[in-house]
Amino acid sequence: MADDGERIEARLIGRIAEVPAAEWDACAGTANPFVTHGFLAALEESGSVGGDSGWIPRHLLIEDGAGRLMAAAPLYLKAHSYGEYVFDHGWAEAYERAGGQYYPKLQLSVPFTPVPGPRLLLRPGDEAGRYRDVLAATLVAAAEQLKVSSLHATFLPEEDAAALAEAGFLLRHGYQFHWRNRGYGSFDAFLGDLSSRKRKAIKRERREVAAAGIALKPLTGRDILEKHWDAFFHHYQAISDRKWGMPYLTRGFFSLLGERMADRVLLVLAERDGRVVGGALNLIGSERLYGRNWGATGEIPFLHFEACYYQAIEFAIARGLQVVEAGAQGEHKVQRGYLPVETVSAHWIADRGLRSAVSSFLKRETPAVRNEIAMLAAESPFRKDGCEGGGNE
Repeated sequence: MADDGERIEARLIGRIAEVPAAEWDACAGTANPFVTHGFLAALEESGSVGGDSGWIPRHLLIEDGAGRLMAAAPLYLKAHSYGEYVFDHGWAEAYERAGGQYYPKLQLSVPFTPVPGPRLLLRPGDEAGRYRDVLAATLVAAAEQLKVSSLHATFLPEEDAAALAEAGFLLRHGYQFHWRNRGYGSFDAFLGDLSSRKRKAIKRERREVAAAGIALKPLTGRDILEKHWDAFFHHYQAISDRKWGMPYLTRGFFSLLGERMADRVLLVLAERDGRVVGGALNLIGSERLYGRNWGATGEIPFLHFEACYYQAIEFAIARGLQVVEAGAQGEHKVQRGYLPVETVSAHWIADRGLRSAVSSFLKRETPAVRNEIAMLAAESPFRKDGCEGGGNE
């Protein structure tokens, strides 16, 4: 396509390996580890996406006349709606009852990862804003070319959402739970910001984990060995079997993650009598810690809270990180210092009838979601003179 006399080329690729890592990461940046070439390539090379997973890579590239990558989008052709965390099953069922074919669709996201972050990846510079608009418009053109029913972009930053809305996408709002660092020097300093009752409850939970003979071992970088990934995957697989019937991520993914991004990984293993009984996987951003996967084979009271929430807070304080993102779902997170934060997704729908129905649904859903956020924020465990409630970050 042409733009103001300058030739701009748009193309879809089937493997991220077709793009040099340095070129992709020049657009993706380093703040959010999930959109980096290393993370996305590990998903593909391990077979976690591609094949019969229902996630088929169709990454969108925008190159200038000299062939330099100026913008990119992690895009997937989907045969189902699993692993997305912004649920459109009802839309699919309604459309298919009306005689339409909802799948395949396109998904602009990081597979199996409900983490807000850039989706319209842009090379920094004076023209970044223009390329964001070009990328948004080209996504619609790609959806039309591929003849899909819809295109869904999830967990967006505000600037990406605005660009997609301008390109004709409908915006949908949700929420998840984040902990914010108010300059704490220690975990006890964080506890000091809580009401007395909530502070005592957290201390009691931590004592009970310790009394059960559990030792927590946080590992990062070269300290993470293959035996640790073996142990973690065993527990991740067990809890995935119970919740979804199969794990989304393969064992090979974790080895690749450790090989290529170990310095951006925090793996917390829980041990009893020298044996691993559970664990939590986090990724480290420039300012944030992202809690991702959890696994355990038995029921140990409060271990989930300790491994996933309290260890993450301690690590964030030690590293000077500003936010811990604990993901969607789980109102129990509020009482442990993780407050609701609004998220946004964007949805392009080809069929006018379905688009109109979804638009009407979203007009009703949005105020309900914001009311839920307000109600959850009102349950904040922080002292009235301490941290504020939820909202946008």
